[in-house]
Amino acid sequence: MDTHNRFETRTTFTLARLEWLAALVVSSVLGILHIGEIRWPVFIGFFLIIDLIGYIPGAIAFRRTPGGDIPRGYYLAYNVMHSLVTNAILVGLWCLLVGPEWALLAVPIHLFGDRALFGNTLKPFGVPFEPHPNPAFEQFERAYAAQPGTRALSGKAAHAVDA
Repeated sequence: MDTHNRFETRTTFTLARLEWLAALVVSSVLGILHIGEIRWPVFIGFFLIIDLIGYIPGAIAFRRTPGGDIPRGYYLAYNVMHSLVTNAILVGLWCLLVGPEWALLAVPIHLFGDRALFGNTLKPFGVPFEPHPNPAFEQFERAYAAQPGTRALSGKAAHAVDA
């Protein structure tokens, strides 16, 4: 929203997801148009490495740890590997060292797919590694929805906040 109010309402988050969906569609259409030019081992490698380093270790640790309290390193790995900046650097280096190629579309397809389809963005340390409601945020949303001038949407009160 802004530098002093760093949260999203259901509506603003949906709008952001629609923007990411547009980027996913553009990336996917480019991939389809150039499907015969994609080096699939490179595509698969770029697509998988994001989760092999950034998600799977943390997901395993979260499921194996009672209460899901896992070290911050898993969050850092997730955030670094799911960062548009990190991946722009990796793709840029690949283009400089190997050359540009259509297989690099794996990166935006993966990242924009995570954001648009699953609503996954970078992970703050104060929330569980896997998506679970945060009681403090639910309480904040209820208080925000109750403010004069805030229009509540239909559905659960804790998640029914409009832009």
